[in-house]
Amino acid sequence: MPSVASFKERPPALAEKAGCSSESGSGSDAAESLAALAAEVLDPAKERKLLLKLDSVFVPIVMMVYLSCFLDRSNIGNVKVAGMPADIGASPAEFSTAVSIFYATYVAFEAPWAILLKKLTPRFLLTALCVVWSMATVFSGFITSVGGLYAARLVLGACEGGLFPGLNLYLTMVYKRDEQGKRVSYLFVCTALSGAFGGLLAYVILKMDRVGGYAGWRWVYIIEGILSVLAAAVVWFCLPDDPSDAYFLGDKEKHMMRVRAAQRARYMGSGEFSWEEVRITLEDPKMWISGAIQFCQDVLLYGFSTFLPSIITSMGYGSLEAQYLTIPVYMVGGLSFMAFAYVSDRLCVRGPFILLANAFGIAGYVLILCPTANGVRYFGTFLCAAAVYNGPGLNLTWLNVNVAPHYRRAAAIGFQQTLGNTAGIVAGQIYRQAPYVLGNGFSVGAIGLAQFLVVAKWAYVRRRNDEKRRIQTGEIADERSIKTGDRELDFKYHL
Repeated sequence: MPSVASFKERPPALAEKAGCSSESGSGSDAAESLAALAAEVLDPAKERKLLLKLDSVFVPIVMMVYLSCFLDRSNIGNVKVAGMPADIGASPAEFSTAVSIFYATYVAFEAPWAILLKKLTPRFLLTALCVVWSMATVFSGFITSVGGLYAARLVLGACEGGLFPGLNLYLTMVYKRDEQGKRVSYLFVCTALSGAFGGLLAYVILKMDRVGGYAGWRWVYIIEGILSVLAAAVVWFCLPDDPSDAYFLGDKEKHMMRVRAAQRARYMGSGEFSWEEVRITLEDPKMWISGAIQFCQDVLLYGFSTFLPSIITSMGYGSLEAQYLTIPVYMVGGLSFMAFAYVSDRLCVRGPFILLANAFGIAGYVLILCPTANGVRYFGTFLCAAAVYNGPGLNLTWLNVNVAPHYRRAAAIGFQQTLGNTAGIVAGQIYRQAPYVLGNGFSVGAIGLAQFLVVAKWAYVRRRNDEKRRIQTGEIADERSIKTGDRELDFKYHL
């Protein structure tokens, strides 16, 4: 297979037929100026330098805001082992409901926020959401009842529901198809880092127990909420609404961004919202299969990331000890995802890497469930981490690169995430009592189902690629009703 760089030296339509990196083709109905830009050949060395500059600015911002988001969402697992349920009089069932109720508003707002991102502008929408959920986290430190916890979690879910699809969609406005896997991996690395950093931060903050008359778990909420307010300020002042006209780019770099935008014009599509694109999305089997896979993988993600301290405690470790024992597990999960995403981008292959990561997860959950030594069961959590982060991340990237144009992709991301994140409701109910046999057993079953769904989706997109090839070669007539966006004949789906 030729290198990824070599594809970038060819006109878009030829590159797509040669390999994996083209996004648009050279549509005959495109404006002459757009066609001229799309045909322009960028110097590979200068384009790599541009990518490095984009990464140096966008990646830290994206990672910071998503890190704060997931930290505020998952810290309920840290405060649980620190005595929060007893302090507010929450029973195990009520605490599980508090974990699950977050996803009621989270999934309800994901698709609307994703679709509204362009209209409201990324900078305004993401900053506003970040400020509101930050304040909800701070006020969580002052709750005194189960009702207050429920209210805080509902507000948190409504705001955080717009962040992941928003950031993910923003990345598609900056990077090409073969560049996205690694960048989306940064978001899921933040999920892992939030667990590692959250465990370390909680370990330190819990030592503030009774400072100012407040329990340690209250300080966890207050301090982490304040940190998220700072992240909102960074988004407001540093995230440009139009990446191609970013303040940190020179004139030549802005021209290169316009060329890159033209080369993926059909991939991005019109800037005008269209309900027709939403309808096409809802009729697309790729989106529904992807949503089902995401649901299965998110059962792992939300169960593992929220209850890992409790799972480790159930192995016989102390509550404070469990906080820092989560750190290496999360780090291994994040690093494994970066490695998988990098190779996945290089090969433009997604499905097989999900299958491989899930195989590690199955082995890990089996070790946790078996009556083995605590050290062996703890080792199992490291194997689980590979599936926990690779599965959802690679599956989302797989959808990103296979749906076009912009609003069709925005709707697909929103609906897929809505379907997937309903798993958070399930995760809160299956992890109720130690030693969490139900939760871990349900999780390994979810991975097994995901394996079958991944194979089904791989077979489906392979069949669609073959259908396009046969139409191009004249073997069969083109009787498809939709022929735009990712249905263009020179748009090759990633397997």
